[in-house]
Amino acid sequence: MIEKRQFYINGNWSDPAQERDHQVINPSTEEPCAIITLGCDGDVDAAVAAAKAAFPDWMNTPPAERIALVEKLAKVYESRAEDMAQAISLEMGAPIDLAREQQTAAGAGHIAAFLAAAKEYEFEHPHDPDTPGSYIRNEPIGVAALITPWNWPMNQVTLKVVAAAVAGCTMVLKPSEESPLSSMVFAEMMDEAGFPPGVFNLINGDGAGVGTLLTEHPDVDMVSFTGSSRAGKLISKAAADTLKRVSLELGGKGANLVFADADDDAVKRGVEHCMNNSGQSCNAPTRMIVQREVYDKAVETATQVANSIKVGPASEEGDHIGPVVNEVQFNKIQDLIQKGIDEGARLVAGGVGRPDGLNRGFYVKPTVFADVNNAMIIAREEIFGPVLSIIPFDDEEEGIHIANNTPYGLTDYVQTQDPARAARVARALRAGMVEVNGQSRGMGAPFGGMKQSGNGREGGPWGIEDFIEVKSVSGYDPAA
Repeated sequence: MIEKRQFYINGNWSDPAQERDHQVINPSTEEPCAIITLGCDGDVDAAVAAAKAAFPDWMNTPPAERIALVEKLAKVYESRAEDMAQAISLEMGAPIDLAREQQTAAGAGHIAAFLAAAKEYEFEHPHDPDTPGSYIRNEPIGVAALITPWNWPMNQVTLKVVAAAVAGCTMVLKPSEESPLSSMVFAEMMDEAGFPPGVFNLINGDGAGVGTLLTEHPDVDMVSFTGSSRAGKLISKAAADTLKRVSLELGGKGANLVFADADDDAVKRGVEHCMNNSGQSCNAPTRMIVQREVYDKAVETATQVANSIKVGPASEEGDHIGPVVNEVQFNKIQDLIQKGIDEGARLVAGGVGRPDGLNRGFYVKPTVFADVNNAMIIAREEIFGPVLSIIPFDDEEEGIHIANNTPYGLTDYVQTQDPARAARVARALRAGMVEVNGQSRGMGAPFGGMKQSGNGREGGPWGIEDFIEVKSVSGYDPAA
């Protein structure tokens, strides 16, 4: 049993103010794999005080020196990549190959992308050439509370921590209590890289406890949160009394528009993307909206692909999906699959219950529903499991209407060989991100959504700017 009861505060591993043990459950076995402590108000106050005290010096540290520390972090992260992959696989059930090749690699990619963006970012520049001494200074907002989810731990931790550090903010990280082990490894990396005491602090806790305390804390200047839309609304309300900035990356119900002229791999690509990470991705294309001319063929292909996806323990190497993170998520997914059946959607793959041969662990069958309409619960709620809904449409206008008829607006997808149509549809979709024909948006592209998928953007210069206040100065001599 792993025991990680301490918090990282002011450059040291320190004992919690109270003993509040919490078991981390291995979702592949349903057995405890680690014990952590959930923080209390005393722990939060100590971490915030450390960050507040460290802020003036860190803010005034030249950007080049901050960047140099991030470069050291990148080397430490690379040297401990296997430790990170093992922690992620154990705590949240990502198969070990996926934990290495996607989960851990995402963190390394974001660190590299921020380094590139930071070296080009203008922290200070002239404003108006006709007004001598008119300058713009991009300054850090202050103490940032970073609240991250369990589904892509290092993807989200690095998007927040590295951006905040480059901007000159000090911070308190609260990872999900479901996947805290990877963040504790990351704290060890920050320590080894040599960040000054108080710049980075970590406290474990749940959302209702530590999350709320950080959100309401008068000495926290900003909250950057990734998680459910429900929790995002609560955080926004809790932060309102102190008028702190709130940046939110929330849920999604991605539409994947498959036109009749889509390439031969479009449906297969869409199903595999939906099922990746056991469906636990906010940007998963969970609504496949298919033009009627190719609808029957698409349903047939999606069924075959879903039935070919293997499910197994996270510890096993290979190309399979693992369990979902915990019992609560497992039961929620099972209930929503049953609701799809009850609503009259046609179940063509998967269904309720565990896959054959897996009687313990939070394993979900890769599931596909056909003949779904956009009013059904399975087409409107974020299931966060390996469940795909297929919806027919007749023409471009109807397809766009169905895609946009959702409270979410994170990532949508377009599959067509007509460049003009691809451009028209991409412009019409109300989502923060659109991917065409499986082409990646590229590392460092802005990540974030519209509507109930949140606000703000993570990644690249946009991610740095999330942590920046803009100051206008007149009569300024930068050389003085």
